[in-house]
Amino acid sequence: MNEYLAEFIGTFLLILLGNGVVANVVLNETKGNNSGWIVITFGWGIAVFIAVFIVGQFSGAHINPAVTFGLALAGLFEWIKVVPYILAQITGAMLGAYVVYIFYLDHFKNTNNGELKKACFCTTPAIRNNKNNLFSELIGTFVLVFAVLYMSKPLIEIEGLGEAKVGLGALDALPVGLLVFGIGMSLGGTTGYAINPARDFGPRLVYSILPIRNEAKTDWGYGLIPIIGPLLGAGLATLIFLMI
Repeated sequence: MNEYLAEFIGTFLLILLGNGVVANVVLNETKGNNSGWIVITFGWGIAVFIAVFIVGQFSGAHINPAVTFGLALAGLFEWIKVVPYILAQITGAMLGAYVVYIFYLDHFKNTNNGELKKACFCTTPAIRNNKNNLFSELIGTFVLVFAVLYMSKPLIEIEGLGEAKVGLGALDALPVGLLVFGIGMSLGGTTGYAINPARDFGPRLVYSILPIRNEAKTDWGYGLIPIIGPLLGAGLATLIFLMI
């Protein structure tokens, strides 16, 4: 499988299953309605596990611009591939969000709370405080990328080219899934732990153009935080990783 297609598919699966579990918990008349935060965080961990297990062998399963950025900063990934990887991740996230909407369409129609419907696409802080929200996203992503840097390894070595593909392989799927589950349980309560610019930006863009009744504001002002915070967290994780 082409590595850019793999990133597209991996991020599509991540959002399909991750935002899917949110929809199952928060939308009216679903089988999982009101099943709680643990179900959401566990569902996201499983979403990461499945995505990494499937595409790790082809692209390293970054499925997150912050991971791509962090690996490139550490010299473990070619900078020339950063933009194509991120574009694949964002478009995969957009498709995943749209499929969740179609899948749960009847439940979206039966839910009047606009904020709950918006939660099926993108993140919103529990208490809006931009500095603290930025800090939350920074620290959550720091933990993610710092751990991923230690999990990452060359998948293919080509003579004369060195480590051509670096990232997560299939055997790393369970550890990285547990990592995201742990971050959600411990650090997700303030912002909903986007810790992934594509995970928030792509679905937020889809949400902004869908004809959703009782729609809450897209809130692009806050939408910068789950982009900037994860990139800063990835940079900090890489700096400390290189120093030690």
